[in-house]
Order: sequence, then C-alpha cells, then structure tokens
Amino acid sequence: MAKNTSSSAFRKIDVDQYNEDNYKEDDCGESQSPPNIEALKTVLRNAPISSRNQMVKNIEALKTVLRNAPISSRNQMVKDAALNVVMQVLLSMKSSQIEEAVNALDRDHLDILMKYIYRGFETPSEGSSGQLLAWHEKVHAVAGVGCIVRVLTDKKRV
Repeated sequence: MAKNTSSSAFRKIDVDQYNEDNYKEDDCGESQSPPNIEALKTVLRNAPISSRNQMVKNIEALKTVLRNAPISSRNQMVKDAALNVVMQVLLSMKSSQIEEAVNALDRDHLDILMKYIYRGFETPSEGSSGQLLAWHEKVHAVAGVGCIVRVLTDKKRV
C-alpha cells in the first residue's frame, strides 16, 4: 500500500538546474601564465651535441609545456603562444624519438598532447601534418581510443 504523506519537500528542488540549456561556464582563474617561451627555447637551443641528450632535453621541454598548458585560460593569445611552443617541441623531435617521448608521459599529459595535436591539425604549416600524424599514431597506440574520446568531448580547449 502506498503511504499518504503531506510532505511538499520534493517541490523545493529546482529541476531547471539539470537542463542542458542552462549551462554556465566554470569560473576559471586567469592566474595561470603561459609557459616561459624564451626559457624553453634556450633549453632546446643549448642542448649538447649528443642526440641522446638532445632527446632528453626535448622530452623535458615537452613535459614542461604540457604541465603548464593554459587549459583554463580564456585568453586566446596565451593559448596560441603555448601552441607555438608545443609545435616547436613536437616538430624538433625525430620520428624515431617519438615513441620514447610518448612512453615517458602519463595519461593526463597524453590527453593534453592529443589536444595540441588536433589543434595543430587546424592550422597546418609546411611539413607539420606528417609529423603530427606520426605523433597521433604513437599517442593512440599508448593511450588508446579513450584518449581521443576524452579530447573530443572535453569542453576545455588548448
């Protein structure tokens, strides 16, 4: 038997808050600064002659850029500057070094890297598309299809 109650507490719930049309942007602080572009360029330029040391420097530069990615920033100039730095790092690596660089990253960094790869596809430069496809292949091999789904469904862009 149903219990008859005179409670009207259920009527105090605002059901409109669950409506998709009422989406409100998260408050993201602008305190995040762009990656130090000049410092990363200096690291890449001053790397020793040895190709192994150069690769280690490139991997460290890539980790630094991905760690400081301005995902929460609303300033498009900051995001564009970060994209330029990431593209320099990605294009400076040889094809044989990509797999080792991808294996050195954790899942969150792989997702951010995939965001930058897709953003790089939006504005291709001479010779960048082939290199970005190689990066995409290696990231997909390590992170799987889930990485692509997370990147395509995430509202925060790089």
